[in-house]
Amino acid sequence: MKLERYSYMKRNRIKAFFDHFPDSPVIFSKIGSYYFVYVIQWSEYDPIVLRRDLEEMEWLINKELGFSEEYINRRSHRNN
Repeated sequence: MKLERYSYMKRNRIKAFFDHFPDSPVIFSKIGSYYFVYVIQWSEYDPIVLRRDLEEMEWLINKELGFSEEYINRRSHRNN
């Protein structure tokens, strides 16, 4: 999956589009220091979104914003 484009919104949110889901914008919300999926405006023309897709989307947006190492090593993720 590849991050196609993103734009900033109000209230520390980001709207992003991914090549695997071109018709379904994904809204991310900043929680603490990182961005997590807030809502997907899912289109019936796109494939079903799986949990691994959500995790990859979060990693890609945080990587684009320069938080990739910190995001991967965050404490809540290590405890899972």
